[in-house]
Amino acid sequence: MLKRILEILTVICLATSIACSAQSPFIGQWRFDSSRSGTPDEMKVQSQGGNKYSFDFGGGAETIIADGTFQSGHEGTLLSAKQAAPDAWIVERKKDGRLMLRATWKLSSDGNMLTDYYREFGSDGSTLSLDYVYQRIGEGSGFAGDWQSIKETRNTPLLMEVKAYESDGLSFITPSQQRTQNVRFDDKDYSADGSIAGQGAALSGRRVDEQNLLITHKYKEKVTGTENVGLSSDRKTLTITLHYIGRDKPDVMVYQRQ
Repeated sequence: MLKRILEILTVICLATSIACSAQSPFIGQWRFDSSRSGTPDEMKVQSQGGNKYSFDFGGGAETIIADGTFQSGHEGTLLSAKQAAPDAWIVERKKDGRLMLRATWKLSSDGNMLTDYYREFGSDGSTLSLDYVYQRIGEGSGFAGDWQSIKETRNTPLLMEVKAYESDGLSFITPSQQRTQNVRFDDKDYSADGSIAGQGAALSGRRVDEQNLLITHKYKEKVTGTENVGLSSDRKTLTITLHYIGRDKPDVMVYQRQ
């Protein structure tokens, strides 16, 4: 009899947990709204003399000869840059023989604006298409300089699905980026595989209130960034504001419910 009672209680608790997760107002299909979003970017290009340049896209400098050949870059990749015209460069990156991205840069006539036609190629054959417009900050000439984006246009639709995760968590799934972020909302640090975090990358989640979540990212126990996830009062708009340590402007990503 005791065993049967415990079994019943277990089923009731599990059903209750699933019901609570299913009632989360964040669950659903969401489409990225480029017109209401802002994902500022910065890149630095420095001339090292001759045809040698260093490129910093946010992960530290990579120095190569801009002659169109693929040379050693970050994280086992190969980076290439070449001048296609007096006012145009083509920048490409490969890994394991596969072309990962191609960026076609176009410089304005006064040299103060740079348009980046960015195309990223997924291993599944998909293509991510983004167009950036950058403005020169400070000194520099030609393509060399500190460039900060003032406009970002996403040409490829971005869809995100939010699903229940375990008893009190949520999964944020972005199929086109092959990315799933599982979050528990108990203020504890977890690694990417869901286990208790050690010294590597970790994240934690906290429910601020019914319509707002806070996700904190850490590396080696130091905070590297936060995500504020907010739901509109009519539950039709989801806004994710990403604050990265060391960056002044946050990324603001707005989604509409499908």
